[in-house]
Amino acid sequence: MDPHHVPWLTAGSSLAALCVAWLSQYGFGLAPCHLCLLQRDAYWAAIALSVVAIVLGRRSPWRRWVIALIGVAFLTGAGIALHHVGVEQGWWEGAASCVGGISGLSGADLEAAIMNAPVTRCDEVAFELFGISMAGYNGLLSLALAAFAFWGFARTAR
Repeated sequence: MDPHHVPWLTAGSSLAALCVAWLSQYGFGLAPCHLCLLQRDAYWAAIALSVVAIVLGRRSPWRRWVIALIGVAFLTGAGIALHHVGVEQGWWEGAASCVGGISGLSGADLEAAIMNAPVTRCDEVAFELFGISMAGYNGLLSLALAAFAFWGFARTAR
């Protein structure tokens, strides 16, 4: 495979991942939590960086480094996904904006928590296939795309 195709494939893969997320949200009613939405941001960053790499062209000395940044965007997404899996599995607690709990709240605090409640709790698995949540699959995909981007970085002429 030609490493110069990496930006096209990372942009297409990111768009496909976002389409699956939107399909699960709007087609199947799986409301995203705060961490789900953060994981999508990594794909948006990868798309933007992929467009920059495409516009720079094959001969630009900067293109190689933009491809490396694409890999960093995917690694960031994988890190958020791993954190999300940990919250879902109870390995660690999520942020206050992600999980429920009303102990120790005053009436005003409780009202504010209700009014600012996230769409969905981050510590509840919305969908699971073969024992792996959507966050788990997203983490695996993000790691694979990061490896692909770093392969492109390594194989692109210096």
